[in-house]
Amino acid sequence: MSTTPSVSYSITIRLEFAARSAAVSDITGTIERHGGSVTALDVSASGPERMRADITVLTAGHDHAMSVVDALRELEGVELGKVSDRTFLAHLGGKLTVESKVPIRHRDDLSMVYTPGVARVVKAIADHPEDARRLTIKRNTVAVVTDGSAILGLGDLGPLAAMPVMEGKAALFKRFANIDAFPICLDAHAVDDIVSHVKAIAPVFAGINLEDISAPRCFEIEDRLRAELDIPVFHDDQHGTAITVVAALRNALRVVDKEISQVRIVMSGAGAAGTAILRLLRAAGARDILVTDIHGIVHQGRDDLEGRLPWIAEVTNPTGRTGSLTDALEGADVFIGVSAGNILTADDIATMADRAIVFAMANPTPEIDPVEAAKHAEVVATGRSDFANQINNVLAFPGVFRGLLDARATDVSDRMLLAAAQALADVVTPAELNPTYIVPSVFHEGVTKAVASAVEKVAREEKGTVDAITGAIPAVHADEISL
Repeated sequence: MSTTPSVSYSITIRLEFAARSAAVSDITGTIERHGGSVTALDVSASGPERMRADITVLTAGHDHAMSVVDALRELEGVELGKVSDRTFLAHLGGKLTVESKVPIRHRDDLSMVYTPGVARVVKAIADHPEDARRLTIKRNTVAVVTDGSAILGLGDLGPLAAMPVMEGKAALFKRFANIDAFPICLDAHAVDDIVSHVKAIAPVFAGINLEDISAPRCFEIEDRLRAELDIPVFHDDQHGTAITVVAALRNALRVVDKEISQVRIVMSGAGAAGTAILRLLRAAGARDILVTDIHGIVHQGRDDLEGRLPWIAEVTNPTGRTGSLTDALEGADVFIGVSAGNILTADDIATMADRAIVFAMANPTPEIDPVEAAKHAEVVATGRSDFANQINNVLAFPGVFRGLLDARATDVSDRMLLAAAQALADVVTPAELNPTYIVPSVFHEGVTKAVASAVEKVAREEKGTVDAITGAIPAVHADEISL
């Protein structure tokens, strides 16, 4: 549960009360004394004796909301009506719909959109499969695929419970990049089954966005799909997180006047996100990195290395350090957390180097309270929207896919990811940059365009290289479109 009132736990309370000047102040005062925050009061009916209003209140969780409601019930002359959870209301009936792009008003429209006219388009695609990107939704459609095994850090709750998250992801694709994304929640967990299902539906889509699939299976699933499909496969929990972290770190280092090749970075978390962040940090020039997991610092002398850990041990920890996360932090310039909440204290941060940077991104509870971290770190970022410097994947994935789709890319490379990170960082101008503004708002109108342009440029360069090597010439079949 959140510790402070949040819109995620906002409620709307319908009240009837006496039509007197002090009534409203009694109600709002009671709410505030019980820790709620009133954000709106809308009068829906009024008479000489009584009036009715809907009051919107931010709370810190379900139990807190109910305590606020109970307190209002105790007020003399106040009658409570319906209490609505605004978050659940926003999800009623789902968050997506399907609309036709072409009108179907009469027989002629029907004949072109469907039979018999559609047969001509079917034959054209059968003869030239590459035309599917121009003549169907494939050109602008992404599958958001999950098995519900790692939903928002909540664990394996299954495909049905994953639907609200995947719907939300699809809504973000549309809002920020005008991409038609669709949630695919698979009732399958074996790697072979997931790979088989995704391959079977791939003809509809121009890209695959993997989401909330638990490690280590997510690594093999992504690797196999990238090898076996001719469309880009992007695991947002890995690469979306990595892009935003590297972009934020680039700007944070500018603030503290340090170079990425010279700083010592400590990471907490060696799962999907941690591994991808490490990979992109190295591509960005980082050289002195320590990674820790539940057993402490990863090093080549450990006898429990499996999965991705042997690779992590090989490419990190150049001085062979051992010990705990706390030990690793001593003298470090940067901390990046993608692990668990409340594992650090202000005293731990105090042992870091001067002008330290802390990215505590565990959700919903960061590795350290940002307020505590700020006592000793110059730059602090989290994954939460209620603190400055929110490192949010929505800064990356819409633009990445927009660029991939516009370039008709067939894969995703580290060069593209690094270009996305650099473009995202550069959205924050030198005049805007400060310790509490190292990444732009997700609503900054320039974010998606900048990221998409950078990714598309690299994708076209790499595609052009392949075309030059293979001698491939993109086919154009205009005869089926114009005479």
